[in-house]
Amino acid sequence: QVQLVESGGGLVQAGGSLSLSCAASGSTVSRLAVGWFRQAPGKEREFVSAVSWNGGSTYYTNSVKGRFTISRDNAKNTVYLRMNSLKPEDTAVYYCAADTWGQGTNRLTAYEYWGQGTQVTVSS
Repeated sequence: QVQLVESGGGLVQAGGSLSLSCAASGSTVSRLAVGWFRQAPGKEREFVSAVSWNGGSTYYTNSVKGRFTISRDNAKNTVYLRMNSLKPEDTAVYYCAADTWGQGTNRLTAYEYWGQGTQVTVSS
């Protein structure tokens, strides 16, 4: 079993920055790929970014490329999402998820473990 806990959400003005953390515990967490997804009110959950188990591969949805950076510290069992130049349309609940395949993917259904989410609100 893997447990994931997100933190770092909050309220920020447009153009500001936030850093989200996803702390993992359980078995073989260092071998897991981790993805970030988000869900805005009334919308489906969507892919944001993912990182492979060793950090060698990263993936981003087009709308966040150049603004968001995903990274991981396996010694701390933590994955980070640095979000810069935030826009009101980035407002959502952000979830981290873990995939035992380890390579990273944008497919929501590939992820077996999910955190509870953290709210990010960007005001205009």
